Amino acid sequence: MSPHIITAARRGAIYGIIISFSAAALVGIVALLGGDFGETQGRVVLTTVLVGAFSITALCHLAVADRAMRVVAAVGLLASAAGLVFGLVLIWRDWDAPGFDDWLRAFATAGILAVSVAHANLLLLLAGRRRRVIRVGLALTLVAIAVVAVMLILPILTDGDIPGPDAELYWRVAGVVGILDALGTVVVPVLAIFLRDGADAASAGTETVVGGQTSSGDALTVTVPASLADELRRRAADDGVPVEVSIIEALRRSLR
Repeated sequence: MSPHIITAARRGAIYGIIISFSAAALVGIVALLGGDFGETQGRVVLTTVLVGAFSITALCHLAVADRAMRVVAAVGLLASAAGLVFGLVLIWRDWDAPGFDDWLRAFATAGILAVSVAHANLLLLLAGRRRRVIRVGLALTLVAIAVVAVMLILPILTDGDIPGPDAELYWRVAGVVGILDALGTVVVPVLAIFLRDGADAASAGTETVVGGQTSSGDALTVTVPASLADELRRRAADDGVPVEVSIIEALRRSLR
């Protein structure tokens, strides 16, 4: 996926969030002032809130869409799109018609997947950190996110056959893993703030990947770790542009 498409998608997600929640607020205000809040108005509000909610998850997925974890971002976007479609069907179908439970089950499953992958994608922004404690903490937190998601989805898909009669123990375990998930979500980013990668690690195996001229005519070069240089070349090759162009686009995005 090219940087231009990713940037446009991020802007679209932001506009979706703003427009959706603004529309929901407007409908609510009009209904309160007009004194007429019926079924149709309720469905409109639910629709706008749903679009805004899944726009938020899409924005989280797009945060890593231009990185090595783009496959995870793609999975998250598919889950968000599926959840949005299932949710819209639920909102606008006849709630008394047969099949409501099936649509609700599909929506819940897609929603859990979308939120879980969005959660993971935000943490994956720290995947490039070199400190062992951060990398281990990140890995354990991602495992906890996956376990919680699976333990929530299984009872939905099996109509309660899982966990079965021993439900109390099942949900106790799910609660423990959920607490570890929350702990890692808080601790790992905080550690990342205070435990910066060392200068030695950042400069080890460096390689000059781009050079040019400053506005004053002086030569300007950028030197990065060799592993990062390889990643920059791969990304530029995927986008079909020179590595210098890819780097400039990445810098422009980071400065916005």
